[in-house]
Amino acid sequence: MNPTQTNTKPLVQLQRKAAAGNELANNTVAKPEAWSLTAVAALFSLPLNQLMWRAQETHRAYFPDGDIEFATLVSIKTGGCPEDCGYCPQAARYHTGVEATKLMTLEAVLAAAQAAKAAGSNRFCMGAAWREPKDRDIEKVVAMIRGVKAMGLETCATLGMLEPEQAKTLSAAGLDFYNHNLDTSEDFYSEVIQTRVYQDRLDTIDHVRAAGMSVCCGGIVGMGESRAQRVAFLTRLANLNPYPESVPINHLVPVIGTPLEAQKPLDPLEFVRTIAVARITMPSARVRLSAGRQELGRAVQAMCFQAGANSIFYGEQLLTTSNPEAEYDRALLADLGLKVKETYKAEVEI
Repeated sequence: MNPTQTNTKPLVQLQRKAAAGNELANNTVAKPEAWSLTAVAALFSLPLNQLMWRAQETHRAYFPDGDIEFATLVSIKTGGCPEDCGYCPQAARYHTGVEATKLMTLEAVLAAAQAAKAAGSNRFCMGAAWREPKDRDIEKVVAMIRGVKAMGLETCATLGMLEPEQAKTLSAAGLDFYNHNLDTSEDFYSEVIQTRVYQDRLDTIDHVRAAGMSVCCGGIVGMGESRAQRVAFLTRLANLNPYPESVPINHLVPVIGTPLEAQKPLDPLEFVRTIAVARITMPSARVRLSAGRQELGRAVQAMCFQAGANSIFYGEQLLTTSNPEAEYDRALLADLGLKVKETYKAEVEI
């Protein structure tokens, strides 16, 4: 048996040297002072060149290799979700053309993971459209985790809300990361979702931490929130103790049939600012460009990398929305002179 399948020691972020004071930067150590709303708002208000400079300084201090991580996201169970997230085409109550499917077979998931590895992905993420998984679902996902881990890939799952024992079971199977996004600020949350409350999301993150897994947690911008609400969203993320090791920032993709189908696009420069502030406030996290990259285009993506984004979802499909093709991504990174993170080289120790 592969030892990574049974090892339950907590994940520890590898330490990097910070620029200031040559101190060791490790986000598992509590920050001496929390980020305030005022301080984060002040970052957003900086002249863009000054904000980008500060973000790039932070990025170089914590990621001197400057490489980009590839993560592949596969929907192992699509559609039929009972929740009412206003952005999500997988909600059963919306008429979006997304049909509910059964959980993928173990063989199909492992084939997808093998293809992701062959394409150069570092992390394999499995998403299921559940409000919360049943224990029998967890048993099936455990087999998937063990199979993917045996290939040498980092593993991540997003399955909805978790109970403490479910989190422990996933951790014992070798799951490296659990994704559970805050989505937005607490005061805007009810404008988008009514079928669960903000504290439910925080509780699941606590269960994941207590089980010894690393946290992947971010959100979606461009849903109609104000800048003040984006400030509050990033402030809450940055003040999680510790803050997430992986921070996916999604640019809303309006889907016909959802309540947000007519939402106007966010100013691209505001999206770049959001990436830069995420980098500064969560310096050792992998900040991931997630959904909506196609709509941003090459130039804005390049600015996001300059602002400190260093992870992308890689492949032609996310859960239900399209994503730039692999060849497109590699060509873009080559044109920018950016390195790809060495395949299968994990940044967490078990």
